[in-house]
Amino acid sequence: MVQSLLVKVNLINRDAFLCIPFLYFKHMNSLIRKAFVLSLITIFYNTAEGLISVYFGAGDETLALLGFGVDSFVEVISGIGIAHMIFRMKYSKVQTRDEFEKTALRVTGTVFYLLTAGLIIGSILNIIYDVKPETTLPGIIIAVISIATMYWLMTSKLKVGKALNSDAIIADANCTKTCFYLSFILLAASGLYELFGIAYFDVLGSLGIAYFAFKEGREAFEKVKSGHLMCNCEDHTEMHAHQQK
Repeated sequence: MVQSLLVKVNLINRDAFLCIPFLYFKHMNSLIRKAFVLSLITIFYNTAEGLISVYFGAGDETLALLGFGVDSFVEVISGIGIAHMIFRMKYSKVQTRDEFEKTALRVTGTVFYLLTAGLIIGSILNIIYDVKPETTLPGIIIAVISIATMYWLMTSKLKVGKALNSDAIIADANCTKTCFYLSFILLAASGLYELFGIAYFDVLGSLGIAYFAFKEGREAFEKVKSGHLMCNCEDHTEMHAHQQK
C-alpha cells in the first residue's frame, strides 16, 4: 500500500517536472505573440493617424498637423521593421538586426531628414507669406487620442519587454516615448492657436516636430551603424534599470 502510494507520488512529481519546460516555453510564446500584436496595432494606428492628420493638415493649412501626419507614416516604416524582428524572435534569439531591418532603418532615417528640411522650409514660408491655419481643432482632437494611445502602447510594450528580458522590445517601448512627446507638442501648438489665433504657435509646433524628426533620423542611422538592438533615444543605463525592476 505504502509502496504503491510512493510510486504514484513519484509519477506525479516526474510529470510535474516534465511540464515545467513546456509551460515556460508556452508562456514565452504567448508574450512574443502579444509583442507582435502590439507592433501590428502600432502600424495600423499610425497609418490611420497619418491619413487623417495629413488630410486635415493640408485642408486647414496647419503645418504642425501636416508634419505630425507625415511623421506617423515614417513610424509605420519603422514599425514594420520592429514587427519583422519580433516575428524572428518566435524561432530564435534575436541579438542583431538583419538586412531587412537595417534597410527599414535607413529608409526611416532618410525620410525623417527630409521631413525635417520640409518643416523648416515650410515654417519659413509660412512666416514670410503670413499663412494662418483655418482651424487647429482637428489637431487638438488627434493629439488627445494619440497621447492616450501612445501611453498605452508604451507601457504595454515595456511590460512585455521586461517579461521577455528583450532589449529590442524595451527599446521599441522607449522610442514610443518620442511619439508621446510629439503628441504633446501638437496639442500645445493647436490649443494655443485655437485660443489666441497667433500663427507663430503653429510654426513653433512645426519646428518642435522638426527637432524630433531630425533626432529620430540620426538615431535610425546610428542603429544601423552600431547593429545594437538598444534604442539611442534613452541612455543605456536607464534601460538596464528598467530590466532589473
